[in-house]
Amino acid sequence: MNINEERLWKSVNDLAAITVEGQPWTRRSFTEKYNQGREWLIKQMKESGLSVRMDEASNVIGRREGTDSSLPPIVIGSHTDTVPDGGRFDGIAGVLAGLEIARTLHEQNIQLKYPIEIVDFTAEEPSEYGLSTVGSRAWSANLSEEMLSYTDSNGQTLREAIAFAGGNPDQIQNCRREKGSISLYLEMHIEQGPVLLHQNAKLGVVSGIVGIQRYKVTVDGLPNHAGTTPMNLRNDALTAAAEMALALETEANQTFEQPVVATVGVFNNFPNASNVIPGKVEFYLEIRSISENVIDLVAEGFLKKVDEITKKRDVQNSVENISRSGSIVVSDEVKKLLHEACNNAADSVIELPSGAGHDTNQMSLLAPVGMIFIPCKDGRSHCPEEWAEKDDVALGTQALLNAIIEFS
Repeated sequence: MNINEERLWKSVNDLAAITVEGQPWTRRSFTEKYNQGREWLIKQMKESGLSVRMDEASNVIGRREGTDSSLPPIVIGSHTDTVPDGGRFDGIAGVLAGLEIARTLHEQNIQLKYPIEIVDFTAEEPSEYGLSTVGSRAWSANLSEEMLSYTDSNGQTLREAIAFAGGNPDQIQNCRREKGSISLYLEMHIEQGPVLLHQNAKLGVVSGIVGIQRYKVTVDGLPNHAGTTPMNLRNDALTAAAEMALALETEANQTFEQPVVATVGVFNNFPNASNVIPGKVEFYLEIRSISENVIDLVAEGFLKKVDEITKKRDVQNSVENISRSGSIVVSDEVKKLLHEACNNAADSVIELPSGAGHDTNQMSLLAPVGMIFIPCKDGRSHCPEEWAEKDDVALGTQALLNAIIEFS
């Protein structure tokens, strides 16, 4: 069976075009544009012969039954939300690869042994509520009541946002999946890095995925007049927070058993006026590594520095543990399956780890998981210039279909 490359490419462009005017390729979770994109997806799923539903976490699920109803489904998943000023392929390519596979099976009237579910997981990207992989967390029982109470800058809770997206957060426990209830989880994704390009490879079999630790740090100083307060008498929250951010960089630049990266990506300054000494700063950070131990070492060193800077600069701090996604290692059995599937689709396949987190992290708690990477131009992602070639998207989708047929 071969997928329809032109149809797949048109779908990618049609969904990507549902974007915020003047802000290319932006479709943030829990917004009108996000809901509009999912309405488009649901329509396409139904036309592809899938039975479609939205669960309590507002995950969109299209299902094609197998010949053996006693078997747990093969799940193909990814996401359709983007980062601000995001690209046209991150997440989208994986969901629409699943859709194209469903279309191919439907038009050829082929029913596999296993049921297949195509899933658009809710809010895979870090949301305005400080949390990522919201929908897959709900499946893996990692979406707590405390997380549902997280708020955005307008005071709206994540619980309210899920309801806006069509979910039912009061019954969110009903969408939890038990370990063993999924036979295999697969995800196709752009690499979001340059390794495939540098090695002239068309496809990549993912060997493992980094774990991610996220914190929110609040620094409370004393707001005061910027012109009349001497430098040695200030309790400046912003300069203290800036020193903390640099301390994180220093910690992550040490040599460890495995590579590690750390980033401060959000900085909120209050009252944010040019003539007022900042009285409060909130910033969000993350630490990523394939090694859980290295993540902990960097976090421990950073938090120690936070306390030292707080004392030295005479401010106050509070640190909130936002979330932790554990690192995963893909099993040899799944890697073998994907190597064979990719080699049957392309003539240059390599194995590599993922430095980005995915819904696959959460799904690994429920089932065997695997990922296929396709190249992206210049290794760039999370920007308007993000790009994947049409034939690469098609090759990745064909490899995904090969794997499903072989497994089933």
